[in-house]
Amino acid sequence: MYTGILHTHVLSVALFLLLYIVKTYLLASGKHIALDKVSKATKHPERLISVLFLATGIYLLMNSGNVTNLVYIKIAMVFASIPLAVIGFKRKKPILAIVSVVLLILSYGLAEMNAKRASKNKPKPEISQQANEAEVGKALYENYCQNCHGAEGDAGLSGAKNLKLTALSAEEQASIILNGKGVMPGFKNLNPNEVQAIVKHVQSLK
Repeated sequence: MYTGILHTHVLSVALFLLLYIVKTYLLASGKHIALDKVSKATKHPERLISVLFLATGIYLLMNSGNVTNLVYIKIAMVFASIPLAVIGFKRKKPILAIVSVVLLILSYGLAEMNAKRASKNKPKPEISQQANEAEVGKALYENYCQNCHGAEGDAGLSGAKNLKLTALSAEEQASIILNGKGVMPGFKNLNPNEVQAIVKHVQSLK
């Protein structure tokens, strides 16, 4: 479900931004009659897109395991852009509409930055050389997996699967840890022993 909502959000954002770019261009170029026609023709679709945009965005925020300060800055930019756009189009103030569009573009640039940070290989936690495999697996799981899967493996954030119910083999789990799958990033900085330690910790959650 998370992946479907994510795709719907991306599509609604793209349509919303495209519509605002077109309207801003018409406003900035003084084509007020054309702007009024476009605004009238897209009034109801724009409302639908806006609802999808906001509803899916709220869902993703509430179900994400990787919420950082960049996400909160993005949200602030989006909410700042809305009144600017409303005032800009209503009062025919091109600069306000342009600033609104720029804020929207920047906000989704921040979203991409946040996604890349989440997918980057995190530095390994400090683990005692005397630690046994179970301790190593637990420490690595907490560092790389717990944000989305949760301490017990069933948090389900960011579309993470319930590890308590997984039917994947140890080999399949190891492959996903290394290479990622869907929205889950891979962690290629882990060596085979570390991957196996995580797999065994996951299996202990069942």
